Amino acid sequence: MAHEEMIKDNSKLSSYDAYFEKIQSRKKLPQLMQETLTAAFANIPVSSFPEVPGGKVIEILADTSVADALKILSECNILSAPVRNPDTENSADWRDRYLGIIDYSAIVLWVLESAELAAVALSASTATAAGVGAGAVGALGALALGATGPVAVAGLAAAAVGAAVAGGVAVDKGMGKDGATAADKLGKDFYKVILEDEPFKSTTVRSILKSYRWAPFLPVSIECSMLSVLLLLSKYRLRNVPVIEEGKPDIKNYITQSAVVQGLDRCNGRDWFDLIAMQPISELGLPFMSPAEVISIQGDELILEAFKRMRDNQIGGLPVVDAPKKKIVGNVSIKDIRYLLLKPELFSNFRKLTVMDFMQTIASQETGKVIPPITCKLDSTLASVIQSLALKSVHRIYVVAGEDDEVIGVITLRDVISCFIYEPPNHFDNHLGFAVKEILNQ
Repeated sequence: MAHEEMIKDNSKLSSYDAYFEKIQSRKKLPQLMQETLTAAFANIPVSSFPEVPGGKVIEILADTSVADALKILSECNILSAPVRNPDTENSADWRDRYLGIIDYSAIVLWVLESAELAAVALSASTATAAGVGAGAVGALGALALGATGPVAVAGLAAAAVGAAVAGGVAVDKGMGKDGATAADKLGKDFYKVILEDEPFKSTTVRSILKSYRWAPFLPVSIECSMLSVLLLLSKYRLRNVPVIEEGKPDIKNYITQSAVVQGLDRCNGRDWFDLIAMQPISELGLPFMSPAEVISIQGDELILEAFKRMRDNQIGGLPVVDAPKKKIVGNVSIKDIRYLLLKPELFSNFRKLTVMDFMQTIASQETGKVIPPITCKLDSTLASVIQSLALKSVHRIYVVAGEDDEVIGVITLRDVISCFIYEPPNHFDNHLGFAVKEILNQ
């Protein structure tokens, strides 16, 4: 498989540059310290980074169903995993062995789109226009007969197109506008059509891998520098970086943003770390956003709307707020969709399921109460933020202000990593080559 087909990034390099320029312009670290740290990371090889727990990278076969892939991610408590092609087990080239990465974001995208198509198809089944009802019945018939995922989804798509051609009956009813609206209108049929039978159980990871992706699949070699990895995980927005060894087909290590921040937390007490991390986050320009840029969800909104908002903005979580002052009352993560998909029996009242109901239902199964969101203040030190992120194994912390704990910003793992490094001129041209630059520009 060619690089161009395997790796696709929806973001442009210009957006990365704008992000990092904003960071660098607001940081108040001495230039000498930045240069020293950057040079140090440039001399540390990737091979020195600790291996994943157990020493073996968890992988998912391309022919695994979406349902089983979700179970693997959930049981292993991971957000993503490399996808291996079972048809090329004898190949010694990692380009043949691996097709990409499957993560919760891909599953969310697929579920929401499937809900949209299913809602239109079901709506079309009630239309009187010639041909529309037959198209919808054909699609749902395929589901009932156990057709494979791609075939079933194709049938739903055909029904949706038929409805649109017939005059937009489904759209007029508001059933196919988006996944959240569609799921709400579908009610219990959402589980019947999408989850309980088909296409959820037969759609494979392979069939959704290319279409539902937020970031490129970009392995690095063990000889690569940690600076390159840190830049990929921060400036270039990758959530994970697979590590390969020349001449060997298997992924040797899998470095995530979370693993790096866990490593930074263990550096507490070292001079270079304390010089940066003991400063208040406001002195480092954190958070890298204005209060108006914070994307949130209210507790009385539908839970599927929360996942739609994550999809539309390509973010992994939302603060749950109590309007009008945006007082934070909870947090919803993209990873939480596993509860909807793996334990539908907990959510029988799906038609009216709000974000707060969703959080309370989850809490009743675990701690018995809604877990408070992880927050910090503008005068909190970066070290305390890193400690909270590492200790709680979360991917974001919300910055609050005032007596009402109003959300004024979000600090993510990549924001934390970016505080310790900068990109030297022509770094990737010199160290990873022109091809990588081209990939990151796609």
